[in-house]
Amino acid sequence: MLSTGVDPQRRSPLIRFWFDEKVAGRVVLARILWLRGLADQAWRTVQSAVGDAEALGDRSTLCYALSHGSCPVALWLGNLAAAESYAEMLLDISRRHGFGPWGDFASRIKGIALVKAGDLKTGSTLLRAGLDEINDPDFGLWFLSGLSELAEALGHAGRFADGLAAVETGIEQSQPGWLVPELLRIKGELLLLQGTPGTIEAAEDFFRQALDGARRQETLSWELRAATSLARLLLNRGRPSDAMAVLQPVYGRFTEGFDTADLITARQLLGKLGDAGDR
Repeated sequence: MLSTGVDPQRRSPLIRFWFDEKVAGRVVLARILWLRGLADQAWRTVQSAVGDAEALGDRSTLCYALSHGSCPVALWLGNLAAAESYAEMLLDISRRHGFGPWGDFASRIKGIALVKAGDLKTGSTLLRAGLDEINDPDFGLWFLSGLSELAEALGHAGRFADGLAAVETGIEQSQPGWLVPELLRIKGELLLLQGTPGTIEAAEDFFRQALDGARRQETLSWELRAATSLARLLLNRGRPSDAMAVLQPVYGRFTEGFDTADLITARQLLGKLGDAGDR
């Protein structure tokens, strides 16, 4: 139902498309900007989309901007406080207006943020069943906005089987989609967390597949994550020069977003690689 505060000139598009097209367009643009390695522009764009959705006064458009825009982008940036805040906003709207799937999604996003922040107990409770919900009719929401983050959070919460199952589901349903490089990388990380025999070689193979896939797609942010995972593994295997050769060229292509979690992690790892190479 449309709110009475919607600009009459924008009512017709809302009725036809469910969401305001201008807001939806900026949400998509923000996601593309992040994938291309333009984190600062992505964050400004998604905040603008949420602000415009609030001003428009349409609840469905605001839920779309939060679930497909600000929540995932905040997680990708590593801005856990913002991710939790936006998830709380989405959860509040969902509870007040009966938007069940968005409410469930908001709870999982909050759980992911808490797990990433180190609160495994509370975060794990909010993640709940995980795989069963990924296989339900609302999977499309998770696929677009939170599947990779959910799979990784499940692994860090000790639910390796659920995390790997989520990754496999995503790969099966999206091959050869935009999310596959990140899912392959996470699969490698989950195998390393399990620590079973033979996982190091398997993880390296998945990291290299992820790196190749990201390069083909020209998704620089996925490429950095894959390069970081591979470089860390190579360093642990006593190959700092090979690790530097993998990570430095990818990091060097970034022009912004240097205070985001991924770039901070990569920069710190490069420092360790430099120290190891001097020995």
